[in-house]
Amino acid sequence: MNTHRSFLTRILILLSIAILSACSGGAQPSATESAVGSSCPQPSPKMEVTSTEVNLFTWAEYIPQEVIDCFQEVYGVQLHLDNFSSQEEMYAKMTKGATGYDVVQPADNFVQLMIQKGMLAKLDQSKLTVMNNFGAEFLNPPFDPGCQYSLPYQLGSSGIAYNSETITTAPTSYADLWNSEYAGKLVMLDDSRNIIGMTLLSLGYDVNTTDPAQLAEAKAKLIELVPNIRIFDSDSPKSALIAGDVDLGVVWATEGFAANLEKPSIQYVYPKEGVILWQDNFSITIDAAHLDAAYAWLNYLYQPDVFWMVMRDFSGVNPETAAIEYAKTNQPDVYAAYMESNITNIPADVVTNGHWLQDLGEATPLFDQLWTEVKGQ
Repeated sequence: MNTHRSFLTRILILLSIAILSACSGGAQPSATESAVGSSCPQPSPKMEVTSTEVNLFTWAEYIPQEVIDCFQEVYGVQLHLDNFSSQEEMYAKMTKGATGYDVVQPADNFVQLMIQKGMLAKLDQSKLTVMNNFGAEFLNPPFDPGCQYSLPYQLGSSGIAYNSETITTAPTSYADLWNSEYAGKLVMLDDSRNIIGMTLLSLGYDVNTTDPAQLAEAKAKLIELVPNIRIFDSDSPKSALIAGDVDLGVVWATEGFAANLEKPSIQYVYPKEGVILWQDNFSITIDAAHLDAAYAWLNYLYQPDVFWMVMRDFSGVNPETAAIEYAKTNQPDVYAAYMESNITNIPADVVTNGHWLQDLGEATPLFDQLWTEVKGQ
């Protein structure tokens, strides 16, 4: 499981311990329950499905088990899950001839790449009854304008976390990280695109620039930052913050969320330059053999009385306004926990002013070489 994409924060369950899941035996009957007593939300509307199975390729432990179980129950379709541990692994496996997947879960820049390579099917939105459930700000991402090939699952960012008990000058921008006051106090993601990207933003450049002169300037500036960096860590940057080994740094928002729950003095900041965004998505593969079940899965997953469970179990931003409203009425504790956090309840202007990483194509080696040289200092 990739921690920044799918860090499972069961804290939301602890905050709402009295809440029973939509598919638990003790749940209060809802308007969508079947006449035979199933506690699973029923498809609304229910699609005609002749396939007996559907095959998904996703991050591990990234879909609430109740959703999987209920989908299989209400449709009588066997859902097979295969998991990957990185987007690169997913892409490599599929480009090397792996077939049989109906639905895949690519991140933003990989959606763009897979569209270019003809690996994703253009969605028939007339078959997607849930399109109106999403917030408008999530329906026109730069990597897939109009969501023609993908539907948003969770969104997040890589911003700045700092300990307000030990940092006297709180950072407000990526550029602030070069402050000599922070010498030896930073944890930074071990991620070339994000760290080079935030450096480019601090210089006023595009996060996806491939201009050699601008990249050379970013390299020189990053080398200047090295004395401030104590740790590179993409897997669990929150650990060093919680332990007090570092006082601030660039982390995944989900890690910032978890750190704040354990140590409330750790705050998360959206930098003035505009935060770097990421988004996980669901897409249908170009050669999907069980197309009817794939559309049934997407429609069921994104029903408000189902999709609220994603908000309950994971700390990413929920892109579905209807699911948030459902939780407000039916799961108030989950709703309150979600809305009280500036990470899960991301301000709309943060999304609007944020920066998306794009596939670099032939320029990728430039970033790889730059990163190797910086870390070699």
